[in-house]
Parts: sequence; structure tokens; C-alpha cells
Amino acid sequence: MRKLLAEIKQCTTCKDHLSHGCNPVIVAHKESKIAIIGQAPGRLVHESGTAWTDKSGERLRAWLGVTETQFYDPKIFAIVPMGFCYPGTGKTGDLPPRKECAPLWHAQLFEQMENLELILLIGRYAQKHYLGKQRKKNLTETVLQYDSYLPKYFPLPHPSPRNNIWQKKNPWFAQDVLPTLKKQLNLILPKE
Repeated sequence: MRKLLAEIKQCTTCKDHLSHGCNPVIVAHKESKIAIIGQAPGRLVHESGTAWTDKSGERLRAWLGVTETQFYDPKIFAIVPMGFCYPGTGKTGDLPPRKECAPLWHAQLFEQMENLELILLIGRYAQKHYLGKQRKKNLTETVLQYDSYLPKYFPLPHPSPRNNIWQKKNPWFAQDVLPTLKKQLNLILPKE
């Protein structure tokens, strides 16, 4: 795993497409129990080099009901985005994750994480890639029917503050989905 992570950190496959340069942000350990597959690092994460060090990360940790110490323990959480580098900004926000990373690296990473018990699919890019034809007509329907993907996958919306309107329109997410998510995690998380 160390060799593979070192190789990923040196990856420059997308360098010609990244206006901010390459800085792959990934966390994984052969003992990781839960994988978080998000979109791609944002600008702040690109600059810090640490995944989910922004408002989205704060919200995600609240959704999961975990401490920062738990969240950043690679033996608990692997953080494997669809695109490992910041893709830059478009007209309405960050650009989509680069398409090269997941096919190039994900299978190799997951092959080495033999203790994975749950994979969190955050946002439509991860859901499209991993659920394929099993995903529903849109993200809302996919998240609403999260239990049909258990025990392997748990689809979630992106925790970005930009999704506040989505959460207000879908109160069932906080009422029904998040408590179930926390129960699932409590079955996996080491007891303190």
C-alpha cells in the first residue's frame, strides 16, 4: 500500500488539464474499514493537502457523527475521491473531477483494503461510477433508496453548503437517512 500511495502522490497524468497543478489528495491504509468516495478536492483542500478541511468536511463529520481524530485515522477511514486533484473552477463552481483517476487507481487501492466494510458514495459522480445502472433516475432518488445498496454502499448527497436548498426540500434525509448512517457506522467504528 505504501508503494501504491507514493506512486499516486507522484501522479501527473492530468497535469496538462489542471490550472493549479497536481497535488493528489488521498488517504488509505490496508486496514481501512470505511471508504469515502467524494468528487475531488476543492481549492482549500488542494492548498492544505488534507482532505475535507473545509465547510463540506465539517458537515460530513457531523453527518457521520465522528470526531476529527476518528475521521483522519486511515485505519478507520480511507478517503478516495473520484479525482485526486483540484480540477479548477467553472462558471457555477468547481469543475467536475477528472475522469482519469478512478479507472487508473481505484481498483488497485480497493484490492489492498481487505477490511473494508462500507463505501460511502458522496455525490453523483461516485454514484454513477460505482452503482452504474443500479442507481435511480437522480441523486435524490438514489439517496432516498439508500437501503437497497446496503451493506456495501451508502449513497449520500455532497455535504457542500451549496446543497442547503436540497436539504430543506428533502427533510427525510436528516430525519431518516442520517440516523441510519450513524447506526451503520457505529457497528463498524472501534469502541473508544
